[in-house]
Amino acid sequence: MNYTDKPIADPQVVLREDFADWAILFHPLTGEAVGVGEVGVLIWKSLDGRHTLAEIAAAIEAGCDDAPDTVLDDTLAFVNDLQRRLFVQVE
Repeated sequence: MNYTDKPIADPQVVLREDFADWAILFHPLTGEAVGVGEVGVLIWKSLDGRHTLAEIAAAIEAGCDDAPDTVLDDTLAFVNDLQRRLFVQVE
């Protein structure tokens, strides 16, 4: 995957936001669960196939006062990990 891809969250994956500052992504077909923080939830909710990874990273950077200089690379790495786990697809 690269910065210009527009990934799509697998609609079968369940996002549980029942916790104070983190959430769980659960894939019912694989039984795999991933804990994510607030930024991970932001990214997850942006994976609609209309936004590039670069656009998602720019939105995080604009919305977070303390976003690291590596936000673009971190976003790519996070979504690549989700793709490897079959939580995300790219058309």
